[in-house]
Amino acid sequence: MDGVILTPLNQIHHSKGDIYHAMKKTDNGFGGFGEAYFSTIHKCDIKGWKKHFKMTLNLVVVVGKIEFVVYDESNGEFFSATLSQDSYQRLTIKPNLWVAFRGRFENNMLLNIASIEHDPDESINIELNNFNYKWSIC
Repeated sequence: MDGVILTPLNQIHHSKGDIYHAMKKTDNGFGGFGEAYFSTIHKCDIKGWKKHFKMTLNLVVVVGKIEFVVYDESNGEFFSATLSQDSYQRLTIKPNLWVAFRGRFENNMLLNIASIEHDPDESINIELNNFNYKWSIC
């Protein structure tokens, strides 16, 4: 999908604790730094739909397993990806695409490395049933 990049990330395994890369300023998808924050989602709960007008999202799942769905209303196309430590990747979502996500494990946490600082007037939210996406049974 245009405006979406799924990037495999490096993991460095160490006997005393592993290192999980998230993003470098030289990485494809880096569009500047505004803020980084963590967000949790409970098992089977869904957050969304949300569309940012200026912010590029760079999402990495640091705990658990999270299913992401991106919707491009200009062509009716959906894109989905499930991220976890076993599928360690960064999902980059450019502005003007809708996103929703669902927790798959009991404890789930993502990191968003956002291109701009949070601005409540820069995004909109709508109800999950506004788009005809069939979530699988949780």
